[in-house]
Amino acid sequence: MTDILFAEDDAGIREWTAMALETPTCRVRAVADGAAAIKAYEEKTPDLVILDVMMPKMSGWDVLAGIRKKDKAVPIMMLTAKSAEADKVMGLDLGADDYLAKPFGVAELRARVAALLRRAAVSSVPVAAKSSNFTVGLHTVDPKRSVLSDENGAETELTSLELGILQHLHAHRGEIVSRDSLLAGIWGNAYQGTNRTIDTRLARLRQKLGADASLVETVYGAGYRLI
Repeated sequence: MTDILFAEDDAGIREWTAMALETPTCRVRAVADGAAAIKAYEEKTPDLVILDVMMPKMSGWDVLAGIRKKDKAVPIMMLTAKSAEADKVMGLDLGADDYLAKPFGVAELRARVAALLRRAAVSSVPVAAKSSNFTVGLHTVDPKRSVLSDENGAETELTSLELGILQHLHAHRGEIVSRDSLLAGIWGNAYQGTNRTIDTRLARLRQKLGADASLVETVYGAGYRLI
């Protein structure tokens, strides 16, 4: 049974969305504010979290940050009426896995939820290639802890998206990987966002890689390559 935690202060949207997602094999726990979302998460870790941004008691951003301090793996989608690029970047920086602006349709919502659940299922499979440490220049990537370590042992946390990008590029090291290929490899073919998400994530990854940032090469008009 798939367990989805959904936090939304608008009663109409909350009920409609819960009904749209519930199936015989999917249960939706719907709550009305951020504090209730944290409580529900602590009572039982869900398979997926969907958070409205503007909520009483605690905002969706605060709930997202609170969950990510304890759990780097659970997929989290943000729902908001805001569609500005800065809001999307903020959510991704805090560790969100996807972002859906209101109003949205049932088909798109279901597709995005399915893609996140598929990605989470794949990442949880104990495949050696996915769980083993690997290097990028003088940095070591630890997928199990989602941590990037430099040659002196200093550690930097990676978001699930940043880790996914590094894993995908490393799996195709030396090859040109298009933005669409990265999106499909990380989110699945149901992703309906824009290529801009990859550009934003790679910019932050390069900051974390420091002197090794040049190893993630931009091939203009084609994509990216890890050299």
